[in-house]
Amino acid sequence: MSLHTTASAPSRYSSTSNEKGDGDESREERINDWSGLNLAEMEGRVGFKGLFQNKFVSGVAMFATLGGFLFGYDQGVVSNVLAIESFGAAFPEIYSDASLKGWYVSTLLITAWLGSLLNGPVCDKIGRRRDIMCLVVIFLFGSALQTGATASAYLFGGRAVAGIAVGALTHVVPMYLAEISSANIRGALVALQQVAITFGILVSYWIAYGTSHIGGTRCAPEIPYSGPLLNGSPTFDPFNDVPAGGCTGQTQASWRIPVGVQMFPALCLGFGMIFMPYSPRWLMEKGRDDEAIQTLSRLRCKPADALSVRFEYLEIKAEIQYTREAREAAYPNAGRVRHLVNNYLMLVSSWPKFKRLAVGCLAMFYQQFVGCNAIIYYAPTIFGQLGLNPNTTSLLATGVYGVVNFLFTFPAVFLLDSAGRRPLLMCGAAGCFVALVVVGSLVAAFSTDWLSHPTAGRAAIAFIFLYDVNFCYSWGPIGWVLPSEIFPLHLRSTGISIAVSTAWMANFIIGLVSPMMLTQIADGGTYYFFAGFAALAFFTTLFFIPETRGRTLEEMNAAFGDHATDKERERMEAICRDLGLPEKALLAA
Repeated sequence: MSLHTTASAPSRYSSTSNEKGDGDESREERINDWSGLNLAEMEGRVGFKGLFQNKFVSGVAMFATLGGFLFGYDQGVVSNVLAIESFGAAFPEIYSDASLKGWYVSTLLITAWLGSLLNGPVCDKIGRRRDIMCLVVIFLFGSALQTGATASAYLFGGRAVAGIAVGALTHVVPMYLAEISSANIRGALVALQQVAITFGILVSYWIAYGTSHIGGTRCAPEIPYSGPLLNGSPTFDPFNDVPAGGCTGQTQASWRIPVGVQMFPALCLGFGMIFMPYSPRWLMEKGRDDEAIQTLSRLRCKPADALSVRFEYLEIKAEIQYTREAREAAYPNAGRVRHLVNNYLMLVSSWPKFKRLAVGCLAMFYQQFVGCNAIIYYAPTIFGQLGLNPNTTSLLATGVYGVVNFLFTFPAVFLLDSAGRRPLLMCGAAGCFVALVVVGSLVAAFSTDWLSHPTAGRAAIAFIFLYDVNFCYSWGPIGWVLPSEIFPLHLRSTGISIAVSTAWMANFIIGLVSPMMLTQIADGGTYYFFAGFAALAFFTTLFFIPETRGRTLEEMNAAFGDHATDKERERMEAICRDLGLPEKALLAA
C-alpha cells in the first residue's frame, strides 16, 4: 500500500522546520490551516494544456528527454548505416551476412536490457540526476569506440558499452519525469519521452540520408555491381565490388559522421543535468528535507510557505514514512541486499501487485512485438524489397517514415489524459493489424515482380506508413506511460526496471531475428507474424489492462483490486494526523 504523492515545496510543519513546533500549535489547528487549500486548483490544468502552466517543469522534462532522444537516434541511425556501401566496404562480413547484421543491431539491445535491469538500485543510491550524468559518460565512451572503429570487435564493443547506458537511461528518465511533475500533467510529460525517441529517429534518418551522399552514393562508381539480384538488378557485393585501395566514391565519412553526431546531444545532456533539480522524493528518502523543500518550491514556482507547497511536501513525507514503517513491519532487520530482494518479492506477493507488474511488462512487450523496431531498424531493406532503389530512394522513404513517426506521436500527448489509455491502445492495435495483413498479402502476391506491378508496391508502402501512424499514437508512448503510473511509489523504481528490461529483451529478439525473417520467410510471413501479435495486443487490452486515465492512487488500487486493509488505513491516518495533514484530503488527492 502506498500513499499518493505529487511534487511540492517546504512546509513549516515538517520535522526540519524551526518556525513553529508541536508545542506552539495543536494538530487540530494545523489541520484547520488547510481549509483554504483547493486541491484541484493546486494541480492546475490537465494534460497538454497543463504543460504551459508550469514552464520550468516542462523545460526540465524536455531537456531530460534527451536520454530518449539518444535511444531513438541510435535506433534510426543503425538502419541507414547498414545500407551504406562504404560501411559495407569497411565491414563486409556484417553487410552481407543477415545473421551478423542482426547481431550488430542486437548487441546494443542485449546490453541495454542488462543496463535497465541493474539501474534500479544504482539510481536509488546516487539519485536520478547523478545517475543520468554517469550514464552519459558511459554512452560517450561507447559512441567514440563505434565512430573510430577499424575492426568489427571495436564496433561491437562500442555498441555493447553504449547499450548499457541507453538501457539505463530509458529506465531513469521516465521515473525522473514522473517524480518532478505534478499529477495533472504526468501522463503528458512521460509521453514526451516517446516524442523525444521519435525525434531522435527522425534526425538520424535525415542526417544519415544526407551523409550517404558524401563522395557519391556508390562505393566505386566505375565498377559494375556483381551481387545478388534485387528487383531484377544486381546489388552491391562488398567482397567483389570494392577496389584494392578502398572505395573511390562514397567515403567512410558517410557512416562515421552519423554515428559520431550522437555524442553532441549526449554532451548537452550530461552538462545540462548539472543545473537540473534533484528528484524531491529522492532527497526526502535520503533525509535531505531542507533541499527537498527548496527543490519543490522551485519546481512549483511558488514560495516555500505557500499552502499548496506545504501540503505537497507533507504528502510526500507521509508516503515515505508509511512505506518505511510498512517495510520494517514486513521485513524487520533486513540488510541492504535483503532490502533489494524484498522489493522484487513484494511485486509478486499478491495478485493485485503481480497484475501491475504483468500489465507494465505486457505493455512494453507488445510495444516491440507489433513490429515497430523491426521496421525502424531495417526500413531501407524493407523499402528496397517493396520495389524502391536500395541506395537512394529507399533511404529517402526511410526519412519520410521518420517524419511520420515523429508527427503522429503528438496525438498521444493531446489525447492521453482525455481519451484514455485503453481506447488508444485498442485502436492502435486494430490499425496495426489491418495494415500488416494488407502488406503481407501484397508481398505474398507480388514480391516476385514489383516492377510489373508498381501500384501494388506503392500500396504496400502506403500501408507501411499507415501502420506507423497507428503505432505512434498508441503503443509507442503508452508503453512508457503505463509502467510509470501503475506501480506504488515505493516499488516504482523496481517495477519500471523490470518493465523496461522486458522491452529491451523483446527489442533484442526482434533486432536479432528480423533480418533473417525478412530474407528467409517468404509470402509475407514476417508481416503476418507481427499482425498476430497486434491481434493479441488488442484482446489483452480489452480483457486485462484497466483504464488508468484520471485515477488517483486510491482509484488505481481499486482498478487492480489492491485495497488497503483496515490496519493499513488506520496506520496511514495516524501518520497524517501526526503530521497535521487531513486524512480525507490526502486520500482524495
